[in-house]
Amino acid sequence: MKIRLDKYLTEMSVGSRSEVKKAIIKGLTEVNGETVKKPEQKIDPALDQVCFQGRRITYAAMEYYMLNKPAGVISASEDRHETTVVDLITEKKRKDLFPVGRLDKDTEGLLLITNDGELAHRLLSPKKHVDKVYYAKIAGKVTEEDKKVFAEGVDIGEDKLTLPAKLHILKSGEESEITLTIREGKFHQVKRMFHAVGKEVVYLKRLRMGSLVLDENLKTGEYRALTDEERRTLTGENE
Repeated sequence: MKIRLDKYLTEMSVGSRSEVKKAIIKGLTEVNGETVKKPEQKIDPALDQVCFQGRRITYAAMEYYMLNKPAGVISASEDRHETTVVDLITEKKRKDLFPVGRLDKDTEGLLLITNDGELAHRLLSPKKHVDKVYYAKIAGKVTEEDKKVFAEGVDIGEDKLTLPAKLHILKSGEESEITLTIREGKFHQVKRMFHAVGKEVVYLKRLRMGSLVLDENLKTGEYRALTDEERRTLTGENE
């Protein structure tokens, strides 16, 4: 599908639409080795080679990044006062990236950053029941009884109990360690579930969302593009 040259450059974060138009008119853009001065010229992103001020600008219709979110960063696309998860993706080409779902400001771990709205809907839709796996440290002794309560559904003050969740106890004591698999994404859900059984989450990290597993080589705050296999599995191309 062909698109306008100014739209192509704007989507690839070269500048604002007005800035790009002025630059094209000044003759700062080449398409297939020839200078183009018409912002409205149509090009094929799959076939045409575009250079801006001598720099090759490759087109990406979709981008997919895995971020190991650090605490203190908000799950948003932009914010006037705080650092967002999208701000951390410094090598992004597109301006329309967003986080798929939210992690609380103090929560760490796996977060998918993309501009694929269809994929985001599929992962977040309550009807899809996509598994989300968390590791947590809990103030208080997590017990087998807690496992039973979580497996049956927890009353967190809403009309319905939470969906059944799988609680695995790694360590039980004054500070317990657990992994928890849930199939929803309610506001502060993990914290509210433990609060309902008289305990407090003191550290929370997401490890997995659907088929996507946090890369253990990614340090907190680091990110990487998804591999082709990760992307195909997430988007259903392997089905």
